[in-house]
Amino acid sequence: MGRDIPVVGSSIIFICLILNFLFLISIVLKFSFHQQLWFKILNLICLNITCIILGMLFAEQALSKRLANRVIEVKNTEAIVYIKNINQLKQKDSLDHSSTLNNKIQQKIWVLNQGAEPVQWMAYVNAPESTLQLGHYYKIQGSVRPVHGYAVAGVFDQEKWRIQDNIAGIIQVSSYDEISESQVEYPYFIEQQKTWIARASLVVEQSRLNFRKLIDRQHFSHSGLILALLTGDQSLLNEAEQNRFKRLGISHLLAISGPHVLIFAGFFVCFLTLFINRFKPTLYLSIPKTYCMVLPFCLCVWGYTAFVGFEIPALRTFITVTLVALLLLIQQQLQSIKILLMSASLLLLYDPFSILSAAFWLSYGACFILIRIYQTISQQSAFHFHSRFQRIKFVLKVFVDSQWKIFIALFPLVIVIFKQISWVSPLSNLIAIPMLGTLIVPIDVMAAIVSLFSKSLGIFMFNIADWGLSILNYLLNILDITIHAKLSWIAFTTSTIICIALAVFILFLPKYVIPKFWALICFFPAFLPFHRQESFELTVIDVGQGQAVLVQLPERNILIDTGGYYDENKFSIGEQVIVPYLTYKGISRLDQVILSHLDQDHSGAFSKISENIDIGEVYASERDERFRNDKFQFCYSGQHWDHGQVKIQILNPEKNSLSNTTDDRNEHSCVVYIQVPFSRGYQNFLIMGDAGWASEFQILQTYPDLKVDVLILGHHGSEHSSAYDFLEKLHPQLAIVSAGFNNRYQHPARMTLQRLQRLNIPLKSTIEKGSIHFTIKENGEMKIENYRDKWKWLKR
Repeated sequence: MGRDIPVVGSSIIFICLILNFLFLISIVLKFSFHQQLWFKILNLICLNITCIILGMLFAEQALSKRLANRVIEVKNTEAIVYIKNINQLKQKDSLDHSSTLNNKIQQKIWVLNQGAEPVQWMAYVNAPESTLQLGHYYKIQGSVRPVHGYAVAGVFDQEKWRIQDNIAGIIQVSSYDEISESQVEYPYFIEQQKTWIARASLVVEQSRLNFRKLIDRQHFSHSGLILALLTGDQSLLNEAEQNRFKRLGISHLLAISGPHVLIFAGFFVCFLTLFINRFKPTLYLSIPKTYCMVLPFCLCVWGYTAFVGFEIPALRTFITVTLVALLLLIQQQLQSIKILLMSASLLLLYDPFSILSAAFWLSYGACFILIRIYQTISQQSAFHFHSRFQRIKFVLKVFVDSQWKIFIALFPLVIVIFKQISWVSPLSNLIAIPMLGTLIVPIDVMAAIVSLFSKSLGIFMFNIADWGLSILNYLLNILDITIHAKLSWIAFTTSTIICIALAVFILFLPKYVIPKFWALICFFPAFLPFHRQESFELTVIDVGQGQAVLVQLPERNILIDTGGYYDENKFSIGEQVIVPYLTYKGISRLDQVILSHLDQDHSGAFSKISENIDIGEVYASERDERFRNDKFQFCYSGQHWDHGQVKIQILNPEKNSLSNTTDDRNEHSCVVYIQVPFSRGYQNFLIMGDAGWASEFQILQTYPDLKVDVLILGHHGSEHSSAYDFLEKLHPQLAIVSAGFNNRYQHPARMTLQRLQRLNIPLKSTIEKGSIHFTIKENGEMKIENYRDKWKWLKR
């Protein structure tokens, strides 16, 4: 999904369908050749091609429809909206739980008057929680903008996440007024909200909100955890709790999973069984007990799945339980792998965008591993336990084995998705899962059920769950402090990850299929030094309103500027963009970092990068406390480095002017000139930093014969850089501007764009193209790739 795929003609589909029909007739009529191997192979190939084509068309149609509803420009608007879902709160204060209701609110809204059909936006509201009420209509005013994230390989793709969540735009609400149904001129939508399904959904959402308010009012020590484990709503979780669970590799326990759903259904069925045993035991004479409980169990699973908002793990459980129930009722054999595959297929048919979710892959991946573990255990079914101690010992052994097996099996998948891992995860899961699964979650669920009938008793049980969470947090804190747990970035290339995945696959195959020794051979690439095949790569990384350029040579990695958010503690470009991209590229060391100057948008991410990536030499036009003295050097005009045929040179500032850097950082930017003479096409790159007209004039005077093919514009395309004479003299084949979407400086400036247009100089922007990547291929040709061209939801 999201890839540009070849157009499949209707004739190909027609031919495949005809062939499948002929194969079916051959099998039904039992032609003499229908049992032959060649016939079966052709039938299988044709069937798979047909399924692949239909799947591609299905995914394409679903994505195209969702993309057609996207907001594509920034504008002020007035919208008629309806509130279907509870809001999301961002809890920042780890100590004051009472401040929750004063935090910024994210609210999904259905917008009725912005297209041919209603679309869903994410609204940001600076107001109390009770402002936008469920089931009400509002007229809102505000600034709406497209969903726009950092388009960088290996980095969290916000636009993909929003597409999966069916969010077509973002609006900052400035004012709102409640309106009545009679003021809403969309009768079809109003009638839809009066159906029993819509009303039931609204009741579920209101129940989730009521539980949040109930838990928040009690000021439990772990209100956020209690609510997250009950409903999947993480609004009351503070950042300290979330970060601890991430460091320990157990953040998946904060989301609703299959066991939560099964615990709730199990409770209900248990009570129903006791009730029948007490008052109507003769019912089992007409209906076997197993069949008698199937329907109530399925109804409970469905109800709890709806209650937690149809999260993917819960939805997977619902579909799987329904399939198992159907097979039991029709007395068919249960085959776990086939049931899981059918469950995945039905989930993708219901919601094809699930394929974009990490939860889908991790959820089904863990289930496959658990099934494999169960198959191993079932082979030991002949073993008889002579005592209860032996049984307990066996259960503990299976539990411990399952944790490290899941950790190893999911390792390649976790690296592909997150690029980092917590090595202490198997140990922390050994502590957390038994307490949560057998004590805290059951009490939490039971407290929620009881609170519907007796609020005081429910609160008492929530207190018991809170005490249990206090014990769990105490144990986790000891583990956290003792081991100094942290998430480790793993810099593996794609080929290395494939080798590791193959090794894991071999390890989990049944005995005697393939010798386990081959798994060790597959692991070898992970420990061998990585040698790049390309002789030169240059990437202008999309860091928003800032600049970062990565130069990769066969034996050297150089980062020119790091980018930086205005507050790296609030959102870190270093941790969220640069480090993930470097690890995606298999880079664990930067041999050289050249900072054009120390403005936040060019150097702010340095500290976070240096915490996770080994850094060699650092060059800048002024010294800073972040740099080690033994690795730091000033950069100035005349410095040059030869790396094989690639030459790198500093053109600005003058050495004798470095003492004035703090007075005018922009004009003392380190201007980097890169020459790649063996390239066919672009050979000379000039990276201007924030240098302005004065520096440009000085460069032209000092280097009158300077040749530039690719110019990375100074100061993000500001009107005070890229002077007309400078552009006219150099006349590059391509200009690039690194700037942020909808930035407050309005970079690139209109005047700069006019100069480029008048001189017929093509322009690429990270705003429109994302990361811009230059690579020399085997034939010596320099190829340009724009990351936003890679996925359909990123294209502008």
